[in-house]
This record gives sequence, structure tokens and C-alpha cells, in this order.
Amino acid sequence: MGTMGKLSKVYVGLIVVFLYAPILVLIAQSFNASRYRGHWTGFTTEWYVNLLEDEDMIAAFLNTLTIGVTAALCATLLGLVTALAMRGMGRKAQMGLRGLANVPLLNADIVTGISLMLLFLGLGLRLGYDTILLAHIVICLPYALLCILPQVLGLDRVYYEAAVDLGATPWQAFRKVLLPELYPGIAAAFLLSFAMSADDFIVTYFTKGAGIDTLTTAIYAQLKLGIHPEMYALSTLFFVGVIAFVALLLGNYRVLKQRRRLQGV
Repeated sequence: MGTMGKLSKVYVGLIVVFLYAPILVLIAQSFNASRYRGHWTGFTTEWYVNLLEDEDMIAAFLNTLTIGVTAALCATLLGLVTALAMRGMGRKAQMGLRGLANVPLLNADIVTGISLMLLFLGLGLRLGYDTILLAHIVICLPYALLCILPQVLGLDRVYYEAAVDLGATPWQAFRKVLLPELYPGIAAAFLLSFAMSADDFIVTYFTKGAGIDTLTTAIYAQLKLGIHPEMYALSTLFFVGVIAFVALLLGNYRVLKQRRRLQGV
């Protein structure tokens, strides 16, 4: 049993190294004074300074951030409302809607991108920021629903009914009883939706129009001229920001659990 435990720890350690070693190399390269990959010549913050002076890349970063957060919020809210509505349906209706929700997950991104572009043009919409946002909500919604639905279906309605019987309004019962139970699924839905939005290239490429870029399309345009060290700095900052945001969500969840435990006592 001791040997198996050690092997398990070694295996988990190797998986962690495999996942995060490339990111550590990226971070180290962002502080490398050399423009050439794999050739360390000294420590520098020049690439971060250059990045802050690149107005086009800053604009692409802000577009990625605002579109990602807005799309994640909308997709999470729609996923929550849809999951709550599906809870009151029959088993066959639930299975049918779950099947429909899973179809976009299996659909090729290029098909989704082209179809959304044709839809927007057919509706007379000008391709730009708004069409990217709408497209990202569409592609994020199935992932949000996938995270929230199992928890909604597993809820025990007894707690909600008890809160209402004790004088709480339906909104108070939902906010103070059901919502804390759904918090992990909601947080996972938001984070996954944001990651899908920030990482998307194909759908964004077909729905962005001229004069606007996100990080993925801006980096793709610069790849034609070669990879600049500023890209390493940008990727590092984005990674650190995501880690900080996840830590903030986890911290809020722990505080919420502790508060509920104290209230229960």
C-alpha cells in the first residue's frame, strides 16, 4: 500500500509537471533579454514595457477581456435559467433538450463560425464587437448549461419549501438557500465560458469584421511576421490574471461556506 501511494504521488507530480512546465518556460522566456527562443542572455522587463506601449495589442486585450466577461456572464445566467426551467420538465423533455444542447459541443467550430456569420449578415447586422459578443454567448451557453444542469437536477427541493414555509419570499429562498448550493456549478460555468471565449479563434475570425481584433486574431496576424517577445509577456500577464481570478472565486466560496456554517450553528 505504501509503494502504491508513492507511485500515485509520483504519477500526479508528473502530470502536474507535464501541464505546467510549458507555462513556466513561457514565463521565463518573457523575462529573457534575447529575442531568440532557447537562448538566455539575461533578465529584462523590456518586453512588458513594449507591450504596454503597443496600443493595438492593448485594444485587443481589452476586447478579449470585456467580451469574455460579458459572454461568460450572459451564458452563465442563461444556463442557470434554462437549467431551472428543465428541472420542472418531464424526463423525455429533459433528455431531448440535453441532446440539443450537446449538439453545438460536437459541431465543428468552422461550421459554427460560418453559420453565425451568414445569420448576422442575413439579419443586416454589421460585423464587429457586437457580433463577436453574440457569437461567444452562443458557443459558451452549452458549456455553461453542462456545468450547472447536474447540480440543479440534484437539488433537494425540501430546503426551498422549508424556507418559504418559514416566511421567506421565493426570491429570498432562491438567493439564500438554492443559490449557495449552486455556487460551485455557477463558478465553474463562468470560468469555463470565459476560457472558451478568450481562447476562441475560428468563430471570432468569421464574425469580427474589419477594424477589431481579440488576442487570438491579433496574435494570428502577427505570426505572419514572426513571434515577438511581447507575446510571451502578454500570455504571462493573462495567465497570472486568470489564476488571481480563480483564487478570488475560491476565496469567496470558502467565506460563503464558513458563513453558512456559522449561521447553521
